[in-house]
Amino acid sequence: MHLSELLQEDLVKTSLDAATKWEAIEELVDLLISAHELRLNDRAAVLEAVATREKSMSTGLARGLAVPHGAADCVREVVASLGISRSGIPFDSADGKPAKLIVLLVIPADSFQRHVGTLAGIARLARNEDLRNRIYAAQSAAEVMDVIFELEARQGPQEPQEPGEQPPEEPQLT
Repeated sequence: MHLSELLQEDLVKTSLDAATKWEAIEELVDLLISAHELRLNDRAAVLEAVATREKSMSTGLARGLAVPHGAADCVREVVASLGISRSGIPFDSADGKPAKLIVLLVIPADSFQRHVGTLAGIARLARNEDLRNRIYAAQSAAEVMDVIFELEARQGPQEPQEPGEQPPEEPQLT
């Protein structure tokens, strides 16, 4: 699944206010609520699902990317929001670097395994240095979406590795 299939402009925040990963998760869940992707009544359950997953193993990957996620009964399809932190947020990332690009996923509890590839696809796309730099430089949600659409169209479903890069481990969805 492409990132562009999960996001639209009202699900992108180009300047997160959060200073911690917990604040970032709350901010991105609230973005889903304000965009009517989640009901306010489901906020606590979604936050709990994502926090439970995050406490079991950090979803901070590498290269400034974090993909916090959780499975919840309140969604029928995967919903996502994206936030950019200009200064970076400590996310206990694999490489020790703060996360600047944070993609929150809420996955239907009854079809969690079916969506494992969604996280892997986001991780592949986010390994692209050009994509990361252009997203960080974007001044609006529309610009972020333009970058994502352009690079997905150019790269197709699989992204080639950057020169000299070893294939990283695929992130774990559990």
